Amino acid sequence: MKKVMDCLRHSSFHKLFLFSLISLSCVMISAGTQFSIPRLGALGRTIPKSEPQSTSTLVSKHFETFFYRQTLDHFNYRPESYTTFLQRYVVNSKHWGGANTSSPILVYFGAEQALDYDLSGIGFLTDNAPRFKALLVYIEHRFYGKSVPFGSREAALKNASIRGYFTSAQALADYAAIVLHVKKTFFAKNSPVIVIGGSYGGMLAAWFRLKYPHVALGALASSAPILYFDDLAPQVGYYSVVTKDFKETSESCYETIRKSWDEIDKVASKSNGLSILSMKFKTCQKLKRTFDLKDYLDSIYCEAAQYDHPPTNPLNVVCGGIDGAPKGTDILGRIFAGVVAYMGNKSCYDMHEFNHPTDETYMGWKWQTCSEMVMPIGHGHNDSMFPSSPFNLNSFIRKCKSLFGVQPQPHWVTTYYGGHDLKLILHRFASNIIFSNGLRDPYSSGGVLENISDSVVAVFTANGSHCLDILPEKKSDPQWLVKQRKTETQIIKGWLSRYYSDLLEFIDRT
Repeated sequence: MKKVMDCLRHSSFHKLFLFSLISLSCVMISAGTQFSIPRLGALGRTIPKSEPQSTSTLVSKHFETFFYRQTLDHFNYRPESYTTFLQRYVVNSKHWGGANTSSPILVYFGAEQALDYDLSGIGFLTDNAPRFKALLVYIEHRFYGKSVPFGSREAALKNASIRGYFTSAQALADYAAIVLHVKKTFFAKNSPVIVIGGSYGGMLAAWFRLKYPHVALGALASSAPILYFDDLAPQVGYYSVVTKDFKETSESCYETIRKSWDEIDKVASKSNGLSILSMKFKTCQKLKRTFDLKDYLDSIYCEAAQYDHPPTNPLNVVCGGIDGAPKGTDILGRIFAGVVAYMGNKSCYDMHEFNHPTDETYMGWKWQTCSEMVMPIGHGHNDSMFPSSPFNLNSFIRKCKSLFGVQPQPHWVTTYYGGHDLKLILHRFASNIIFSNGLRDPYSSGGVLENISDSVVAVFTANGSHCLDILPEKKSDPQWLVKQRKTETQIIKGWLSRYYSDLLEFIDRT
């Protein structure tokens, strides 16, 4: 009970949902620990998440914001199903060739964060708009940003009846409704639609092409780990890639990290060990257990590997700090030097920075993973720089039931969208999907890395990181990245060319 009250005293939110979320999380801490599942997201945390800037300050005047009156429940016909909410979408028509030429529409699927960051952080659409003479559309995911039913995210998530509509299937139906609305508004009946998404949004893009082929001609699914469900991919795949990335960056850095976990336990075993660790790592609050420090370090290493984008290459930054510590610095001193190099020189370090229960993405994604997006990611026993911590489904289920009163459905994604025997099932059924990956991205271990058919293809690079291909083009981009993007645009050009040929033939017949 003391732990519950401590957590509540430090909470800055007093609304009922956050009150119960924080207290129940503390209860689960006392019952056992499991490392945080690494976050998804096309963009890293380089953009502050506290208060999103307004759209106008982030992007050019060519972006126009609209709100579509969206249906709460697309799949039932009860009276409450017809409740509506305002869903945000943004349009850029600067380079559009117009409806008369049936110029294409590129649609970006927002995912588990406010849309504002995507407008400036995702470059694939704006970079290719002049090449395709495309209309650009960005759609915000329900329950994120300004697209929250009943206005308040906290109110929506604490209401069991409302949060039940917070699903990927409802989100895909939202996208379909808005795309069709945009086509009607712009008199663009014959304009082909290409949907684009990264990370979770990439999964949505691929699934949208499978579920709504009459709406989207094709999909670019960047860094979409659609195989990280059920038993499709090795549970230890993610951390195996992180380990490999660090080992390839610096053998000495890898060894220091690998040895540090036991060193943390060794120091903690002393009578004042937690105080020593708190001072050594300048924690904002005194450590009450070693797990918080370990989970914080785990999150740093995962984020650095996942978003190891050139030219900054965060892996080099972390390992530069660790390897560059003064001669004679002990193991934990070197680890802290890596923290400072990556996180910056701060007066103190918040051990919960990566998992704040007041963060929009944390709150929303916690519900999504506790309902249908169950990704079984764990630490392996062998050949890993991390301490052993396999994914425990039973523990995960207990925690989710305590938080939300629902039992996760770990098999639902593969039931509803498929995944088993993917090549056998999709090589005749599916078409026009690009699965793009970078093999240094830990989530590539759950991605599609081989061609399924002539038009469902895998485009990957050995050195790429998470969603790197859909970020803005830079003059400093390495040639392998330039080539990957060129391959993707050439494939999309082929889809459009075949579509226009079919369209002319159909018009001639009629």
